[in-house]
Amino acid sequence: MCGIAGFVDGRLVGDVVGLTHRTQAMGDAIANRGPDASGIWIDGAIGVALSHRRLAIVDLSEAGAQPMVSADGRWVICYNGEIYNSDDMRESEALRSVAWRGHSDTETIVESVAHRGLNPTLDDLNGMFAIALWDRKERVLHLIRDRLGIKPIFVARRGDRVFFASELKSLHAAQTFAFEIDPSSVASFLRFGYVPAPHSIYRGVEKLMPGEHLTISMGGRHASRRYWSAADVAQRGVASPFDGPDEEAIAQLSALLADAVSRQMLADVPLGAFLSGGIDSSVVAGLMVAAERGPVRTFSIGFPEFGFDESKDAAAVARHLGTSHTELVVTASDALGVVPQLAQMYDEPFADSSQIPTHLVSKLTRQHVTVALSGDGGDELFGGYNRYRLAEGMSQNLSRLPLELRRGAANVLQAIPMAWVDGLASLAPRGLRPSQAADKLRKFAGVMTLDPEGIYRRLVSQCEDPAALAPSANEHPLTSWSTGAIAAMPTFLDRMQLLDTMTYLPDDILQKVDRASMAVALEARPPLLDHRVVEFAWRLPRRFKIRDGETKWLLRRVAERIVPKQLLDRPKMGFGVPLADWLRGPLRDWAEDMLDPQRLGGGFIDVTAARRLWADHLTGRRNWAYALWTILMFEAWRRRWASA
Repeated sequence: MCGIAGFVDGRLVGDVVGLTHRTQAMGDAIANRGPDASGIWIDGAIGVALSHRRLAIVDLSEAGAQPMVSADGRWVICYNGEIYNSDDMRESEALRSVAWRGHSDTETIVESVAHRGLNPTLDDLNGMFAIALWDRKERVLHLIRDRLGIKPIFVARRGDRVFFASELKSLHAAQTFAFEIDPSSVASFLRFGYVPAPHSIYRGVEKLMPGEHLTISMGGRHASRRYWSAADVAQRGVASPFDGPDEEAIAQLSALLADAVSRQMLADVPLGAFLSGGIDSSVVAGLMVAAERGPVRTFSIGFPEFGFDESKDAAAVARHLGTSHTELVVTASDALGVVPQLAQMYDEPFADSSQIPTHLVSKLTRQHVTVALSGDGGDELFGGYNRYRLAEGMSQNLSRLPLELRRGAANVLQAIPMAWVDGLASLAPRGLRPSQAADKLRKFAGVMTLDPEGIYRRLVSQCEDPAALAPSANEHPLTSWSTGAIAAMPTFLDRMQLLDTMTYLPDDILQKVDRASMAVALEARPPLLDHRVVEFAWRLPRRFKIRDGETKWLLRRVAERIVPKQLLDRPKMGFGVPLADWLRGPLRDWAEDMLDPQRLGGGFIDVTAARRLWADHLTGRRNWAYALWTILMFEAWRRRWASA
C-alpha cells in the first residue's frame, strides 16, 4: 500500500526545478500513506512527473522502490496496492526469460506490460491497485483502478494538463489551479454521506470508476474503457446460475475463499486480521489459521459504554481459532477524540460514522502489524444487510394495497400530531414501549407510496430530503441506478445487491477503510473481494443467499466449518456509534459551533432548514442524527479545505 501522484503539464517543459518541487510537494502531502520511502521520476523535456510514497510490504529492498522503469526503458510505473498472483505471472511463458531485479509485484506488472502488453496484463492481475503508467514511446499516460474500487485515484484535467493522486490533498499541494465546490456534489453528499463516483466534491475533478482504464495522450486527448464491470459480471452470473447441490456450493466457495485468503497473506512484514466475531471476519481469520503460515494475530475493539459490544464475541472466536488476540476497550472519550481529525483524514466530505471505530481499530492494529485482512464485501456479495430483508418485506406488503389507498393512509399518518403519538406510546408497558414512536411513524408514512427502488433509495439515504437542505442544487444523475444492467436483474434482491456493489461498496465502505487505515500507514486487504469470489457469488441463486429468513446462507455454512455455529448465531450489530446521544450530549458544543448560523454551509446549505433539524433533534421530537452528521461533516470539511 502506498500513495501516488503525478501530472502531465506542458507549461513546465524544461523547468526541472519546478517539476521537482511540485512533484515532491504532491508526494509529501500523502506521506502518511507511505512513510518508508519516497521517490519521483520526471521528464523535463515534455513536462511529465510521477511521485510515490512507499509503505514497504513485499521486497523491502531498493529493488522494489518506485517509480520504476521497465528494463527496456519504455514504461514507467507508479502504483498503489498489492498483486496477489505475482509469482504465478512470473511463471508464465512470456515472462520466464526476464532477468528479474527483485521480487516485488511492481516489477512483475511493469515487465508484464513490456513483454505481453497492457491489456493482457490487466486481465491477469489479481489484487487491489491504482496504477499510473507512462508510455515513453507513445507519450501516453495510463491510469487504472482495480476491479472493485478498493484503491482510490482522483483525476483533474485542465485543458491539455492532467493531474492525478491517491487523495485530494495531493492535488491541493500542486498549487496549480483553483478548486470550486460542485453544488450538485454537495446535494448528492447530503443524501448518501459520500460523493458518488465518478464525481468528486470539486468541479473538474473526478474519481476513476472501479475497473476503469483511462488513457490520456499529449495534448489532453483521452479515452476510457472498462476492462472489468460488476454489472457485466452480474448479468453473466444470473444468466448462467449455479445449479449444483448445497454441498457442492459450500465446497466451491470454501476453496475459493481459502485460496484468496492464502494469497493475501503474502507479505515481508508482520500481518494480522480485524476480527469482530461476525461471520465475515471469522471466516477470514479461520482461513488464515488453516493456511498454516505461522501464528495469526487478530485485533478487535470493544465499546462497553456504547450499549453494544462485540469484543466478547471476537474473543470467543479468537480462543476457538487459537489466534494471538489483542483487544482495545474504547471509551466515549477515545472515540470523540477522533472527530476533530476526520476532516484531515477524509479530504473529501464523508459521513459514515463508522469511520470513527474503523480508524481506532486500524490505529490499534498498526501498533503490532503492517498489514491486516478484513471481512469487507460479505454483505454485498452474499445478501447480508438487514435492509435487504426489510426492503423486500416492505415492498411486498405495500404492493398489496392500491396506490391511492396508500397515499391516503400516508396523509393521515403525517397529519397526526407527533405529541399524540408519543403520548399514546408512553402508555404501553415499559418492555413493549417503542422508542421515538412518532419519528418512526413519520418515516413509515414517508415510504408508503414508494416503489421498490424508492424504498431502497430511502433506506440507503442519510437525509430523506436533500432538496430541503440544498434547494439551489440538483443531485448528480445516478448513472449506476439507471443502467440497463439494474433493470435486467431478475429480482429486487439482485438489484439491491448490484447497486450496493457498484456504489455503496466502493464509494463508502472501501474508501472509509482506505482513509482510516492509511492515516496510520496500515494496509487493509479484503479477500472476500477477490474478483473470482465476486464472479462466483453472482452465479448463486437466491436460495444460497437468503433461505428461511436467514441471510448469507451459503457463507454461514462455510463459516460453520471453521467456527462452531453457537459462536456465530447472534444478531448483526454493525460498527456504528451512538450518534443521536452524542449530538445531544458530549458533541453538542462542537456541533453548535459547526452549525453557527453566521458560518454554516458557505452558501451551499440552507441554514434555516439545518437549524430546524438541530432543534428537533435536541428536543427528542425526531432523530435526525444521520442527516445532522452529514451536515456536520460537510461543514468540518469545508472549514478545513474550502480555502486550502
